[in-house]
Amino acid sequence: MKKIIVILGPTAIGKTKLSIKLAKIYNGEVINADSTQIYKDLNIATAKITEEEKEGVIHHLINIKSIDEDYSVYDYQKDCRLKINEIQSRGKTPIIVGGTGLYIKAALYNYEFFEECPDTNDYDNYSNNELYEKLLSIDPTTTIHKNNRKRIIRALNCYNSNNKKITDNKKGSDLLYDAIFIGLTTSRDILYDRINKRVDIMVKKGLIEETEKLYKKGIRSKAVMTPIGYKELFEYFDGNITLEEAINLIKQRSRRYAKRQYTWNNNQMNVNWFDVDFNCFEQTLNEVKHFIDKNS
Repeated sequence: MKKIIVILGPTAIGKTKLSIKLAKIYNGEVINADSTQIYKDLNIATAKITEEEKEGVIHHLINIKSIDEDYSVYDYQKDCRLKINEIQSRGKTPIIVGGTGLYIKAALYNYEFFEECPDTNDYDNYSNNELYEKLLSIDPTTTIHKNNRKRIIRALNCYNSNNKKITDNKKGSDLLYDAIFIGLTTSRDILYDRINKRVDIMVKKGLIEETEKLYKKGIRSKAVMTPIGYKELFEYFDGNITLEEAINLIKQRSRRYAKRQYTWNNNQMNVNWFDVDFNCFEQTLNEVKHFIDKNS
């Protein structure tokens, strides 16, 4: 099969389960498109697939970075495209799976990024207002907040390195690969119930203990503080909220995130949506398979 299969949708919808079944049907290998599963040691809150769940299917771009390392959309674009070429060169089908829509869009469409810009200048002696004025002089339409010192410095360094504004990154709409986009969906009530139950399962599997280990190590990196699950429990360990409040906050933010995932995917990609039959997942699989075969 020459097409790339892309499986997307909100959290807790069954993307992982479908990817394994399709990989076995179409001789596929899975490429992770979840920005949090890139990192080692972040397992439960990120719903990272286990070795048992892989059922022998080869997976790529999981556990490739330490939690104290940076990893950008630009990095993912390069890595994912490399894996697509490698998989296809072996005569296999790339199956991209994940909830980070921007990763998928950047990998498959004509997004253009600058090389990551080194910290070429020392701005320690500049106030936030002075840095912001510098940024306005080269990019009057910037949307970066004047108090976001880190992003302002990055924008200035990018201009110094590339002689281009950071906003000149091209967010293309042209699909570069022969890909078919499969989206999984269900009713809001069912999805929200599944999200709530999955958080409860995560707690039983050791989410609190996993988070406590990170907390005691004093790790506050972007990799740890971005996923829903860890930062809420950090608030509990700080004594600011109760454990029950932390868990409810994880559920609430996960539900909101699922809503944003739907909106982003619908606006950014040509997704073919399938209602998931959780009582008979084989029915959903057959519908997806029929659609893929018909459009391949």
